[in-house]
Amino acid sequence: MIKPISDFVRLFGTVINMDESLVVKRRGQYFLFSENLKEYASKDFLYAGTYLGKVKEGRLFPSFNLLGIIAQGNANMVFVDKKTEWLFICGRDIFKKGITKVTGLTRKNDYALVMNSFGECLGYGIIVRNLERERTGVAIENLLDLGDFLRREK
Repeated sequence: MIKPISDFVRLFGTVINMDESLVVKRRGQYFLFSENLKEYASKDFLYAGTYLGKVKEGRLFPSFNLLGIIAQGNANMVFVDKKTEWLFICGRDIFKKGITKVTGLTRKNDYALVMNSFGECLGYGIIVRNLERERTGVAIENLLDLGDFLRREK
């Protein structure tokens, strides 16, 4: 696996199987190609295949495509209620009372995918309190959510 991607995936307590020969790096961005696309894509493409993310200053900024791939495995995930889902998409952190289900690790400083009740990935965050012991307060700090793109539009 490509190191920046595998390092990022490991933050969620899981691994994914991806054919490295189909992952293409272009200008610091990673794309996942199919066999057919790899055969026909030019070397000077702008965007092709499934965008996985970009590396900037040594840090991977994942795409929601990559987060969706991670969510298909045994990753650390928290499922949230409708109100918390909306607040999270608006850039807010997650309070313990809004979490309906937890899979994987629940320790402080672990990363977790944030999922809605339909199993769709809304983004990810870092657990700031032990989810098993703490009953109130902020439980997960929002690091990336679906609303980020819209908030950047001015």
